[in-house]
Amino acid sequence: HLFVSFSPPIAAASIAQVHKAHILDLDGTERVLAIKIMRPGVRERFQRDLQVMRFMARVVHALSPKAERLRPRDVVEILARSVMMEMDFRLEAAAMSELAQNTRDDADFRVPKPDWELTARDVLASEWIEGIRLNDRAAIVAAGHDPKALGLAVIQSFLRQAIRDGFFHADMHPGNLFVDASGTLVAVDFGIMGRLGMMERRFLAEILLGFILRDYKRVAQVHFEAGYVPAHHSVDDFAQAIRAIGEPIHQRKADEISMAKVLTLLFDITALFDMSTRTELVMLQKTMVVVEGVARSLDPQLDMWTGAEPVVRSWIA
Repeated sequence: HLFVSFSPPIAAASIAQVHKAHILDLDGTERVLAIKIMRPGVRERFQRDLQVMRFMARVVHALSPKAERLRPRDVVEILARSVMMEMDFRLEAAAMSELAQNTRDDADFRVPKPDWELTARDVLASEWIEGIRLNDRAAIVAAGHDPKALGLAVIQSFLRQAIRDGFFHADMHPGNLFVDASGTLVAVDFGIMGRLGMMERRFLAEILLGFILRDYKRVAQVHFEAGYVPAHHSVDDFAQAIRAIGEPIHQRKADEISMAKVLTLLFDITALFDMSTRTELVMLQKTMVVVEGVARSLDPQLDMWTGAEPVVRSWIA
């Protein structure tokens, strides 16, 4: 390959810089790629940070045994594993490839293709994306795209990934999301990904559908079936506690109801029933807060629940 041109950094984050490169292949084909390069010394800095976090988690455990319900040490290890995977761009290319395969039939979402031949531990080469970042609503409207349709695509794409596939982009902030010329949502930066097992996927889907249908008994039963709430507690008492979260949201307009906040309140109430933090859901909860914010920035009146229902129903069916 011959690098015809290599731009100054287009984007810079704490661990890497991204450049736009024009590449001439041996057969004369010219391609435009995004080249992501690891900053020097990043791994060492992250290791120091993680050691501090591990120490603080041990301190919290020692000083406040009740805090162990939140499992701070396990949460830190989840973060550590995520960070170490983010430090190897070959694994990011693999995540990009897997997500592309999972979403290949989704009309409103796509993923750039990695260039495996030019990718190594510290360098990631992938298809260059021409598009408008989702945090530039004025440019989106000026280009003739529908912000409301994009907002719906953001929430439905995330839920399809989480519930249908069990593998989701866990860093879906506006800087990592574009709309291309065809109006398709395109994601970049796959260093942070989340996985859910079949039980967690069913758990999430049943909870969302239960709140949509006001079937609080079903939401409670799912917690017990998953083993999240100890069996010595009463399903009916737990359903009553969940009703205290669900009923107020049905008294409000749909665009005022935060799905992420409902899940946060749900996890708060579980403390009364000895439910420990589910580390496998930590990444999901964090991402859902961000995704909801992005979707609502595009369409402030977006009804998250109506948007979620077809994805949830089709998978449960």
